[in-house]
Parts: sequence; structure tokens; C-alpha cells
Amino acid sequence: MEIIKYLIIVVILVIVALAIIKANKKDFKLDANKLVQNLGGKDNVIKYEVNKSRFIVTLKDVSKANKEAIQKMGAKGILEVDNQLKIILGSDAGKIIKCINDLK
Repeated sequence: MEIIKYLIIVVILVIVALAIIKANKKDFKLDANKLVQNLGGKDNVIKYEVNKSRFIVTLKDVSKANKEAIQKMGAKGILEVDNQLKIILGSDAGKIIKCINDLK
């Protein structure tokens, strides 16, 4: 009878732990959609790539990009060179580009 009580407690703890993990997991598809919108839409994006923690994107019109909104999304920095933005996203850059590839 004691074993059943302990098993029930363990099962409940596992369920709670899984719920916490799922709640903390980022929705990269949502982030990718927001990022593309903040870059001026998918028609404004000419080319993009990831270099370690940086998301490098070439735009038709850089003025359409909302850098402030990108910063609020969690970008650690944004560098503008000509018609290119270098956005420092950290370790999430690779995950977000996979979602952006799915959008195209």
C-alpha cells in the first residue's frame, strides 16, 4: 500500500515537471513569424543566413524593418550595414531559421 502512494506521488511530480517544461518552451514558429513581419514582410527579405549566434538578413528596403520591435523580441544587438541587418539572437538563431525556412 505504501508503494502505491509513492508511485502516485512520483507520477504527479512527473506530470507537473512536464507541464513546467512545456510552459517554458519557446514557440519558435511564432517568433519566426514575428521576426519576418518586423523585417518588413517576407517580400522585403532577399536573402538570410545564420552565422553562429547571428541572423544575417539582406533586405530590399531596410527602412521597413522595425529594429525596436526586433530588439524587444530578445535580440541582443542589431548592426545595419547598407541593406543588411546582422541580428544577434544567441543560441536560438539556428532554431528560428529552420522555422523561417518552413514559412517560405
